[in-house]
Order: sequence, then structure tokens, then C-alpha cells
Amino acid sequence: MKNLMLEFKWILPISISLGVLIGFVSPGNWLIGWLIGSLMLFTGLIALAAAWRWAGGGRILAWMLALAVILRLAAGVALYLYLPVAGYDTEQQRAGYVFYDAWRRDTQSWDLARSNQPIWNAFNKKFYTDQYGGLLALSALIYRYLSPDAHRPLLIVLVAALTAALGVPFFWRAARAAWGEKVVLPAAWVFALYPESILQGSSQMREPFLITFIAITFWGFMDWQASNNRRTWLWVGIGLAGMLIISPGIALVTLAVLAGWSWLSTDDKRVSWQVLLLAGIVFLIGILLLAWGVGSQSLDTKSPPVVLAAWFKDSVSWTVYQLERGSGWVQKLFNEMGTEWQLLFVVGYGFAQPVLPAAFIEPTTIIWRVIAILRSAGWYILAPLLIYGSMAAWKTPQKRERKLWLWLCIVTWFWITVSALRAGGDQWDNPRYRVILLAWQALVAGYAWTWWREHREAWVPRLLVIEGISLGFFTQWYISRYYHILGQIPFWLMVSLILGISVLILFGGWLWDLRKGHNRQQT
Repeated sequence: MKNLMLEFKWILPISISLGVLIGFVSPGNWLIGWLIGSLMLFTGLIALAAAWRWAGGGRILAWMLALAVILRLAAGVALYLYLPVAGYDTEQQRAGYVFYDAWRRDTQSWDLARSNQPIWNAFNKKFYTDQYGGLLALSALIYRYLSPDAHRPLLIVLVAALTAALGVPFFWRAARAAWGEKVVLPAAWVFALYPESILQGSSQMREPFLITFIAITFWGFMDWQASNNRRTWLWVGIGLAGMLIISPGIALVTLAVLAGWSWLSTDDKRVSWQVLLLAGIVFLIGILLLAWGVGSQSLDTKSPPVVLAAWFKDSVSWTVYQLERGSGWVQKLFNEMGTEWQLLFVVGYGFAQPVLPAAFIEPTTIIWRVIAILRSAGWYILAPLLIYGSMAAWKTPQKRERKLWLWLCIVTWFWITVSALRAGGDQWDNPRYRVILLAWQALVAGYAWTWWREHREAWVPRLLVIEGISLGFFTQWYISRYYHILGQIPFWLMVSLILGISVLILFGGWLWDLRKGHNRQQT
């Protein structure tokens, strides 16, 4: 009770102060907006304070939580205010939305909220802006019962930011239970402050909810492994239920990740029938909901796997077509390569998105340049860690840990590839899909950082040199493309040079390490 009173003393004034800001910048009566914003902030901050204490407290975790909330809320308010005046002249940006999907879904949720229709109609297929209806229903619920007088988009941003921050203590506790203090520190910082996650958490998007639901499920799973107590199923159930409502496909992916983890982490391969039954039920529900969401009004006579396979094939074909149609130079490259290489190109292009040199060079407004630079810089810092993490996983001496880390690396790179295929190399959808599995990527990055701190291997500098050379080539290529100076290197020649230099650095480094090892043995 004493701790609760201490937290109450600082949470209440902060909630009231920030609520005033939300009331003034939102449409409608400012007093109502202030009261609603203050109430939601107070409730969310109390929940975060409780989660912080539950996760063990401490100054570092407190800083993570504070920065996670502040950066997302600040970005959300700043984008809402400045996009209408500093963005492009589109209906979406004039309304203060970064993402087109967020604008469509949020607008339709307001329409549902002020109609006479029940909220569960959000799961009706006529609300086309949300395949599954979960976030649309939540938004409509908030608007109908908390903000009936005016459409206040910042309320959904507030919920997204608080939800994203709530995932941090769950991830912290789960990662610490799995790998200890050394890995949890860098991994949790990545989880809390990865720029793409901050952008998603400052918008009316599904991703911050999915990231947190994965973290909650991860904690429940780790607690169950440690104690084998059924009470931990509550956390697993909450996380999976949230994913099934928001995006059932992610529930299936998470279930597969944790099933592989469970299988690889125990010597006794037997699993209780209760766990198998629960997993089977969740998997069946997820398949049905996913097939319903991506299919037509009904499944007709087609089975869910057939519907999903057809949907994925059609979506990949459509995104590749959109990529080609939207860019003249992609059309040129597609004409120069055979059709059998086009998907490989799309995957590689998706891996590179958002492209860092383009963020600096492509003509755009200041606000969009800042967004592009932060998003791309975050990815180009994370990507070498994911590559090196895969190398470190292979070298892990303990058999059990090596299997688990290799499994997480496989999951990470499989999802990055699927995201690239599904998004067709799009600079917005590709990183948006990719960040959903941030929990596993943060773990791999945290392990990579920990391994490098302990071993100081030369592979990290080599990977950074390769990345620097690639960025240098592409910077020159973008400058020549947009400003017609310095002369343009033919694209395929540039790619060949980058690949050739990369192979020389990697192979030369490998030979150098072999020679050093041989000399060390002789001495």
C-alpha cells in the first residue's frame, strides 16, 4: 500500500498534465478530452508501475519503461500536429495519420462508434479496413463510451503507446528467466527502443498490440517451463487470445516458435496431453480465423489450408506487380533479369528496406526525411547484430543453448524472408510486418552483443565494413539517380562489386582466423 501511494503521488499529476495537452490538441470539448485523456493515462501508468514492480523493479527497467512511453507518446502527438502542416497534401496526412491503414481503420471505427450498430459488427466483413476486426472493435469501443462527442485519434495512440510499453516488463522477465542478466539488458533495450517499434506504437496500428501479446505469451511459457504450474496458462491464454482477435496468423507463428522451443529445450520429449490439446485448439481456431479473414465472405467448399495457400500466392504476386508498376527502375531491372530471379530480387530488396541512403537522398519533406532516417538507421544497426547472432549461435558450446539459439535465428530469418515476400519490398509494409516478431529479434541481437563483448571477434568489424561499403555504393547510386552527378554505375555491376568485395572480406577473414589459430597451436 505504501508503494502504491508513492506511485499515486507522481502518476496523478503527470496524468492530469498530459491529459490537458491531449484535451487541447484534440477535437471536441477540451474539458471532456482532458478528463478522458487523464483517466486513460492514470489507468495505464498505474498498470505500468505495477508491472515494473512485478518484474523486479530497478532503475534500468524504470528507464526503459519511461523512455518507451515518452518516446511513443511524444512521437504520436508530434506527428498528429505536424503532419497536417508539414506532410503531403493528402486526406490521410491532413488528418494527422502516418499510415494509410491506420487512417482507414480509425475512421471506420469512429463511424461504427457513432452508429446504432453493435460493436461486434466490427468482425463483419463489410468493415473492410480490418481483416479480423479486433483493433477496429477496440477503437470503436473507446470512441463510443469514452469519446462520444468527437473523434479523438490520439486516444488510440495513447492506448497503443501504453500497450507497447507494457510489453517491456513481460519481455524483461521472460528473457531474464531464459538467458540471465547478460542477455536481458541489451535485448530489452532493443525491444523497448527499436525505432520501427516506436513508430508503430505512436500510431493506430496493430503491431504494438501484437508485440506485447507475444511478450506476454513468452513470459507465460517461460514460467510454465520453470514451474510446470497451470496458473501460468493464464498468461499464455491472454497473449494468444489477444493475437487471435487482432491477427490470428501471428498466434499460429508464436505457437510454432514456442513449440519448437519446448521441443529443443527438454531432454524428455514427452508433452502432457493437456498442453497438446490446448495447442491444438488454439491452432485450429487460428487457422479458421485466418482463413476467414483473408478469404471471401465464407470459406465455401475450400478447406482453410487451401484458402491460405491461395491467398499467400496471390498476395505475393500482387505485391510484386505493385512493386514493378510503382517504379520505373524496377521495371527496367525486371526486364533485364529472367522471371525466375524476380522473387529473389524482391526478397533482397525487402531485406534492404527501409534503405538508408534513400532516406538521406530521396527528395521529400523534412518530417518524412526524419522518419525515414530513424527507421532505416534502426534497421541497419539491428541487421548486422542478427547476422552475427546467427554466427554466435552456431559457436555456442552448450548443446541445449546452441539448439535454442539456432532455432531463434531460423525463426528470425524465416520471418524476415516471409515479410519481404508478403510486402513485395515495400518500404512501409516490409518493416511493419518484420517488427511484429521483435521479441525474438531482440533476443538474437542481445545474444550477439553479449557474445561479442565476451569474445571480441573480428567478424563484427568485418560485417560493419561490408555494410559500410554497400551503403557507400548505394549512396553514390542514389545521388547519381536523383541529382545526375558523379556518374551512375550500372546497377548489376554495382551489385556484383558489392558481392565480390563482401566475399573477399569474409573469405579473407576466415583464412586469417585459420592462420592465427594454426600459429597459436604451434606456439
